[in-house]
Amino acid sequence: MNGNGKLLRIALPNKGSLSTAASDILREAGYRQRTDSKELTLLDAANGVEFFYLRPRDIALYVGEGTLDIGITGRDLLHDSGAKAEEVRSLGFGRSKFRFAAPPGVLDDLADLAGKRIATSYVGVVERYLAEKGIAAEVVRLDGAVETSIQLGVADVIADVVETGSTLKQAGLAVVGDVILESEAVLITRAGTEPEGFEVFKRRLDGVLVARSYLMMDYDIPAEKVEQAVALTPGLESPTVSPLHREGWVAVRSMVPSAGAQQLMDDLYQIGARAILLTDIHACRL
Repeated sequence: MNGNGKLLRIALPNKGSLSTAASDILREAGYRQRTDSKELTLLDAANGVEFFYLRPRDIALYVGEGTLDIGITGRDLLHDSGAKAEEVRSLGFGRSKFRFAAPPGVLDDLADLAGKRIATSYVGVVERYLAEKGIAAEVVRLDGAVETSIQLGVADVIADVVETGSTLKQAGLAVVGDVILESEAVLITRAGTEPEGFEVFKRRLDGVLVARSYLMMDYDIPAEKVEQAVALTPGLESPTVSPLHREGWVAVRSMVPSAGAQQLMDDLYQIGARAILLTDIHACRL
C-alpha cells in the first residue's frame, strides 16, 4: 500500500498474447497472480496492489480516465485508443509490427494510398499515420479478419499487425511501405501523473527485466591480466575483484549481457581466465 493506505489499482490483459507474459513478469516481480482465467480481480494485500483483468483494448481507457492507476497493454492499443494515457516503460515482450498490405501492383509507394479504402482494426493508428504523412484516404473499421476485406470488395488496402507474413501470403497480399508502428507490451499511467506506490512497482519490473537480459559471470584470472579482463566485463557499475588463496590470481564477479555471453567467455579464456561460470539472475535492484 502507499503512504495513505490506498491500494495501487493495476489493469492487466485478461486474454490474448499479452496476458500470460504480463502475469509471468509480475510473478517474477513477487506479485500474486490469478490461477483461474475466469477471475476478473485479484487482491494482493501483502504488496499493496489490486489487479483488474480487462479486455486489452479497454485498458488504456480505464487508465486514461483515472479509474485505474496503471496498466499493461500493447503500444498499438494505446495509440489506437486516443486515451489520456502515456507509455512510461517498454516491457520487451509481445513485439509486433504494424504494416500496410495490398495485392501486388496496387501500391508502388506511399503516395498511392491517396483515395484508397484502407481496412483495419486499428483506426486510430492508421488515421494518425495518414495525417502525419498528409495523405487523404478512407479508413474502414473492421473488428477482425481484415485480410478478406479486399477479396470481398470492402477495401483496396489493409493495415494490420504483421508477425511472420504467412497469413498475408495466403490471402494473396504483400507488405507495402515502411513500418507504421513497432509495438510491444508497455507500462502506462494517466498522462502527466505518477500514482503513489508506482515507483516501487516500476522498480520491481525494472529488476526483472534487467535480470532477464543479464547473467552473472564469475571467473579466475592472473592478477596481471585483470585490467584486460575488467575491460571486457565492466559490469553495471564495477565488477567485484577478490584475491584468491593461489598467489598472483584474483576472482572476478560481474553482471554481463546475456546476448554474446558465450563469445565473452571465449575472449576471457584467450587472455588467461579460467573457471569461467555463468549463472542466471532471477531479480535485482539497481
